[in-house]
Amino acid sequence: MKSIIIFASGKGTNTEAIIQYFAQTRQAKVALIVCNKPNAGVLDVARNHDIPFLLITKKTLEEPLIVVQIKEYRPDLIVLAGFFWKIPEMILQAFPNQVINIHPALLPKYGGKGMYGHFVHEAVLAAKEKETGITIHYVNNHYDEGAHLLQAHCSLHTDDSVEDVAQKVSRLEHSFYPKTIEYILNGQ
Repeated sequence: MKSIIIFASGKGTNTEAIIQYFAQTRQAKVALIVCNKPNAGVLDVARNHDIPFLLITKKTLEEPLIVVQIKEYRPDLIVLAGFFWKIPEMILQAFPNQVINIHPALLPKYGGKGMYGHFVHEAVLAAKEKETGITIHYVNNHYDEGAHLLQAHCSLHTDDSVEDVAQKVSRLEHSFYPKTIEYILNGQ
């Protein structure tokens, strides 16, 4: 069975979707959740599924020990699911082409430092875009600039609120992220 490590900072809805998907396919399991917020909902997801978690700080993310700790779980893939800090170069070098991210917009638009969650949706609405979506991509040392694996689109309406956009994007994330992870793990 393949091993996935998830880095997350928020509620954990994508983490939950990934766990549920692989509980059905039995091709992979989430071996560890790495989180930078002690009160994040994703830690409840970890507890509910008996998945070990590692609570980190900016300092511990930059220390070589984190690579050792991650390697103990022998990850086939490291998945960022709403993780808001930049992944250090030493992790990317230790796990080449094994770190992916999901972004709540159609990159290259609305990407970069500080562009996450509602900030992205607000920018999309302010620009009066007719569509938005998600981008699943490899992680490199620049925010949201890694090679794209998949983009999925959804239409926007003039009366959509930030919450409406968030719900549309969330549905895309929960549908496409687990399947894309499976695709990568199968060596496609």
